[in-house]
Amino acid sequence: MKPEALKAKVKVCMFDQYGTVVDMQKGLTEAVTPYLEKKGWTGRPDAFVTWWRRTHFENSMIDALLHREHTPYREVGHRAVAYTLERAGIAYTMDEVRQLVAQIVRLKPFPDVPEALARLKARYRIAVLSNGDPDMLEAAKAFHGIAFDAVISVAVANSFKPHVATYTRAAEILGVRMDEVLFVANHAFDCIGAKSAGMHTAFIDRRQRPFGGTPHQPDLAAPDMKTLADMML
Repeated sequence: MKPEALKAKVKVCMFDQYGTVVDMQKGLTEAVTPYLEKKGWTGRPDAFVTWWRRTHFENSMIDALLHREHTPYREVGHRAVAYTLERAGIAYTMDEVRQLVAQIVRLKPFPDVPEALARLKARYRIAVLSNGDPDMLEAAKAFHGIAFDAVISVAVANSFKPHVATYTRAAEILGVRMDEVLFVANHAFDCIGAKSAGMHTAFIDRRQRPFGGTPHQPDLAAPDMKTLADMML
């Protein structure tokens, strides 16, 4: 769909938080580097963070597919970090694991995000739909400093994204139709989930990677948030 058509339909721009609004890879790499150095680990801190994030993603997808009692994001994170430390052969305590996962709250936005979202907020409501726990998302406000109209945790839907219930419940909370939402994410899986659920989607292709062969292609693709704001204003 062309931006002009989206402008006429969209009432809410909804954003993934981790990796789309805030720079998770950079922030966590900076956080783990002194810890890994202290442990004498000679591997790459950014690779450690990639292992951590991939393990977390896999575990959260298993939890979503089971769709039983929702496991808190923080708990999944603890499991993922502990596994990654074991994989790397690093001795650890659970206090250390908890301290590493706690750094997620302190993540900063990508440089282009604050101004771009402020511009979008002048025309649309802006909201977050995140896999993070409600208290984590609340605490993060002091660090990212963006005045969202709503911050929604998937805990309200009892599942992680990309389960359809997460997107449906978010639209219900905001009181809009699914097709009145433009869901924005740096991750293909999140765009696919939102599009499949009935939302419009925008893919922020910061990593310059192919979206993949899926019938649920994004309505827009942009290299950064500034370009998306230019498209939608």
